[in-house]
Amino acid sequence: MPCSYCQVSPELYGDIYPRFFTYWTSDAYQTTGCYNLLCSGFVQTNSRIAMGAAISPTSSTDGSQLDIGIMIWKDPKHGNWWLELGSGQLVGYWPSFLFSHLQEHASMIQFGGEIVNSRSSIQGFHTSTQMGSGHFADEGYGKASYFRNLQVVDWDNNLVPLSNLHLLADHPNCYDIKAGKNNVWGDYFYYGGPGRNSKCP
Repeated sequence: MPCSYCQVSPELYGDIYPRFFTYWTSDAYQTTGCYNLLCSGFVQTNSRIAMGAAISPTSSTDGSQLDIGIMIWKDPKHGNWWLELGSGQLVGYWPSFLFSHLQEHASMIQFGGEIVNSRSSIQGFHTSTQMGSGHFADEGYGKASYFRNLQVVDWDNNLVPLSNLHLLADHPNCYDIKAGKNNVWGDYFYYGGPGRNSKCP
């Protein structure tokens, strides 16, 4: 499973800046995989983009909202899975041999956020680790984090609209999600949350 976008990880980077990252695993996180270029796997082909580099500038609450375009697609000739940033800037690829279940195609695509709490939390309480901007989805533009223009790449490398968007929030009182569709953003969703709060003790 290849993945890419933005993460904050004090354990990995030593700070709290959002960073552009890649990750791969071929056995659902059991024994294989790693971030960026910390092990062999992802092959970077663009020397102008630093994997794991801090993203700057970033959006501000009720201020300017900044986003980047990401696309992952399969090379039909060699079977490698390419990472593209913005519009047409190839970053690198995950070789086809890394994945047994992605030899032909992906059967599912996931967009979203996750939190990992590696520190022990107060017994019986949810972590206060934020997801996204730390704002709930229904706070909308200018506050909540979002994914927009969600599309999939078909067998002939054409972008096509989503056909089956299913929303899932494991702890909706701590972090939630809200989808929409319009002519400017296409399929989109807001997501995130503060973690521990009065409704998520």
